[in-house]
Amino acid sequence: MRKRVSSALLAVAIAGGVVTGTAAAAPPTPDLEFANPASQALFGSAYAAALDNLVRTNTIGYDAKYDKSGLLDPAVGIVRAGGGYNQPWTRDASINSWNATSLLSPALAENTLWAVVDKDAAGALRVQQDDQQWDQVIWVTAAWHHYLVTGDDTFLGNAYATTADTLAIREASRNTTYGLFTGPSFFNDGIAGYPAPPADATESVSTGSAPWPGVASGMYLSTNEVYYSAYVNAANMAEKLRRPGREIAGYRAEAAALKASINRHFWNPATGLYDYQLLADGSTGAYQEGTGLAFAVLFGIANPAQTRSILARTREMPWGIPDTYPNWDRYSDAQPGRHNAIVWPLVQGLWAKALAGQGHQSAFASEVARLAKLAGGNSGFWEIYNGTTGVVDGGYQRLGDTVKFHWGSEPDQTWSATAFLDMVHTGLFGLTFTDRGLTFAPDLPAGWGDVTLRNLRYRTANLTIALHGAGTRISSFTVDGRPAPGNAVPATLSGDHTIAITLTGAAAGDRDGDRVPDATDRCADTAGPVAGCPDPAHLEAEDAHNTGGVKTNVNHTGYSGRAFLDGLWAEGAASAFTLHRTADQPGTAAITLRYANANGDTRTMTLSVDGRAVRQVSFPKVSDSWDDWGTVTVEGVPLTGRDPVVTLSYGAGDTGRVNLDWLAARTSG
Repeated sequence: MRKRVSSALLAVAIAGGVVTGTAAAAPPTPDLEFANPASQALFGSAYAAALDNLVRTNTIGYDAKYDKSGLLDPAVGIVRAGGGYNQPWTRDASINSWNATSLLSPALAENTLWAVVDKDAAGALRVQQDDQQWDQVIWVTAAWHHYLVTGDDTFLGNAYATTADTLAIREASRNTTYGLFTGPSFFNDGIAGYPAPPADATESVSTGSAPWPGVASGMYLSTNEVYYSAYVNAANMAEKLRRPGREIAGYRAEAAALKASINRHFWNPATGLYDYQLLADGSTGAYQEGTGLAFAVLFGIANPAQTRSILARTREMPWGIPDTYPNWDRYSDAQPGRHNAIVWPLVQGLWAKALAGQGHQSAFASEVARLAKLAGGNSGFWEIYNGTTGVVDGGYQRLGDTVKFHWGSEPDQTWSATAFLDMVHTGLFGLTFTDRGLTFAPDLPAGWGDVTLRNLRYRTANLTIALHGAGTRISSFTVDGRPAPGNAVPATLSGDHTIAITLTGAAAGDRDGDRVPDATDRCADTAGPVAGCPDPAHLEAEDAHNTGGVKTNVNHTGYSGRAFLDGLWAEGAASAFTLHRTADQPGTAAITLRYANANGDTRTMTLSVDGRAVRQVSFPKVSDSWDDWGTVTVEGVPLTGRDPVVTLSYGAGDTGRVNLDWLAARTSG
């Protein structure tokens, strides 16, 4: 549910020590370039928007109220959770650092990780408790990853002290009968994320999950997997720091026992998946949890046979893997629960990471394309989307017998943006960090074309990484033109270097389901009837590339397709339609736009082609209702190239404030 006010912190006295250190300034951001213009428009634009989200929109200045650990650098900022959530919550800070911030700006990530750590009465470091107790342990996975990226021994010393103290606190939440940890599932802090039981049909106790006794005492797949990862990484930290052998062995034993309990109590041979929940009375829930299935693969909890089963049997929705699935009885496709049968990009990112790591190329490509389109169609990265329509949608929760509350979906969500950055870095380029160096296992789908990532900083090196061909098998790996063993670069590498990787073995997939193989589909990620591309004679506005606050909506009637567009309400808002034509034939077109205007007067927008303004378009008032639609046609619009881009924007001198439903182009020679 992501409440906006944190509760009081735990006050548990656990002894520990602190190591001081400093952080460096944030480096410049990388640049992603695809040789294929369509790939650049879809994926390159989403990558640039995600970077902007992280380093500009959601990086805030140092604030002493977050420096309870005493380890923040006042000269470095902090990453907040996102629009509507101005603080660095523990889960968000951890996921964002793990996804991208530790790589792109180590100093920023370090400050953000320490911003969610405080001290007990004796001065020992511990991860703070936000609204939910299970928030704490995901920090350990992020901290170990940060060390692998940076090699910062000072950070590692503090991180281990924090980890040891926090795990000691959390041990109290273990159910000794099952050997599992209790408490809500990972990030599902709303009761909409739970079936009945432990919920009831009207959600009568609370919209939050923590007050529900059955949730508090229940055991959930993803939560126990996060604890498993924490114990594994605590052992890794202890080993690297040369702690006493009994400490290392103790954490490894805890991890092994928890892994065994997870497989004993959650694996369901009948479904070929892990169950979502185990209640205190022993009853189980054979439901699908997106993060839980992703973590099972990512953390190595699932064995190879289980992993194959998970990848084959996990259900996805048209716009991505859902949080939990299927709909609980009290929800539906028309009114999905806020945490049920609905798409959170955070979950998409974890699932894509798991798919890429297993070489599941077509499924990986589909998940990346979905999130790229969700971002491109809605002016950036929102919190939650409808899994069936792709419309920005915060989902529903009940408030008693007769009321369902419809949440808003917040814009500019950092962990949604960093999920996409991780899809590129970990998935597409296959970056894997070890304490010895950086290894590569790229996953370049057919039809995407060659791609280059420039100005990627890794420790003291500045890398340009170029991928050629398509597939997951590396046929050539060179550094500065010379073959390099092991498809890796050492942690000691410094200065500017170019890595060139040639790939083979791309799957002949069909990501958009239009029966045109990806390798020969000019629009492999956008279904349509004309040569695999949408027909310019009718382009739904919700499929346009939208910026400046334009987003999908369904809060009026009479539109066609999945949704309509609103948000063309301020200067700078724009909707761009790519006309995929069968031939490069110069000529003109008549452009028809279906729109709604319930303002008191005629409104204007600027029509451009390939970035060049053509003319101002007038949109007369249709009626007093936003449920009524009209059309306007602009004749003689010049077109050149095979894929011209027609943009409708709120420019200087325009009055805007209309909704859009579709665009149709009728061309002449």
